[in-house]
Amino acid sequence: MSELLTLAEVGGPLAAVAGGAAYARVKAPAVYWSAIGLPATAVRFSATYGSTMDACGLTVAPSRLRVLVTRATTRREIRPVPPRIRRVRPTSTGLRVRLRLAPGQEPADVAASAERLRHAWGVHAVHVTIVKPGVVELRMTGFDVLRKVRMPRRLPAGDLLVPVALRDDGTAFVRDYQAIPHCLTLGATLTGKSVYMRNLITGLARRRVALVGIDCKLGVEQAPFAPRLSALATDPQQASDLLDKLVEEMEARYDLIRDHQGVPGAVADEEITSDVWGLPAELRPVPLVLIVDEVAELFLVATRKDEDRRDHMVTQLIRLAQLGRAAGVFLEVCGQRFGSELGRGATMLRAQLTGRVVHRVNDRPTAEMGLGDISPEAVFAATQIAPEMPGVAVAGDSSGGWSRIRTPDLSLADAARVCRETAHLTPDLPALAAFRPAFATVPAPAGGPSLVKPRPVTG
Repeated sequence: MSELLTLAEVGGPLAAVAGGAAYARVKAPAVYWSAIGLPATAVRFSATYGSTMDACGLTVAPSRLRVLVTRATTRREIRPVPPRIRRVRPTSTGLRVRLRLAPGQEPADVAASAERLRHAWGVHAVHVTIVKPGVVELRMTGFDVLRKVRMPRRLPAGDLLVPVALRDDGTAFVRDYQAIPHCLTLGATLTGKSVYMRNLITGLARRRVALVGIDCKLGVEQAPFAPRLSALATDPQQASDLLDKLVEEMEARYDLIRDHQGVPGAVADEEITSDVWGLPAELRPVPLVLIVDEVAELFLVATRKDEDRRDHMVTQLIRLAQLGRAAGVFLEVCGQRFGSELGRGATMLRAQLTGRVVHRVNDRPTAEMGLGDISPEAVFAATQIAPEMPGVAVAGDSSGGWSRIRTPDLSLADAARVCRETAHLTPDLPALAAFRPAFATVPAPAGGPSLVKPRPVTG
């Protein structure tokens, strides 16, 4: 009987702990990782680092000096040298290890072994990032961070830095308009493309930038953001007129840059600039972001007149994409389908859009149109997005780098509320005043009669 009591006293708590750990691993993976996964992975990594690197072919022969010193001071076996560990930093989602590569190694060698390192150390994924020449960082994630998106606490700040989504390595995906001025976003219906744009618009709404929208779905997508929009076009004819005004605004900004340069000797050498970012703060125009929803609507034609208008609009879009960055004009082009069959200028426009974000699409050619010139692996990853994971996308740029991302859920009502609250940040652009959308202010609820019947107090 005493043995049963002892077993119950010991086994009961152990069973409760094991059950709690199993529950946390499924329902609260971040808690499980911090309490159990991180210590276990750290011990496994420390104990097996050398042998794992040797098994993955990530070691090199020691130098002659090292061999001589080892033979002179010890009798240990001379073993191959793995990359030197420079720093180990735990995070709420994984473990980051910075390595100094051994002579003769390159980051591609480590990246090729990422899958084997993942299995060896028992983590969800291993991503390899180049820090500087000869130094790489292993970003290990202990669980699928895209299953339930939680943005990092520390986010970059800046008028042209907008955190939009979470990468699969646990870092924030940031739209940096200085580095990648224009972007093409593709995705079929119900894939999370609209939620991605809501996060981008609300992020921009909090910054001192001008937002301009083209929504040929009669404005149903962008009309809720009207308080924060400097201009909005809701049909192809309005879009054509608006694009003309945007090109005129861009040319006026180039005139401003040229006037500031003046004649030789009129401006100090360090003040000469070829873009608006070199202008004095009091002269610098506000950055302008053009958001085009469903770009295919601009390409569709039914008559000869529509075809002429289409060619004119596409030409203006290409001009904005080619020349806009120096004038502080940026493009966000969105669509469900994008291909050369849209018409003349489609491929040329795509070539100017450096950034690419591709959600789940209905056909492989669309994924290839968006990511084919970046990486074949990125195209394959985009075609493997599961329908039950809306918001997941593959983001890349012309440098060849890409990653899986997922945007946090944001309702249309919340996005509209942010745009109303930041309406005072909308800059005054006289050239676009004719396209400023009208919007109704929502009155505060008036005080009405109480629906609670008073209850008499009896003494």
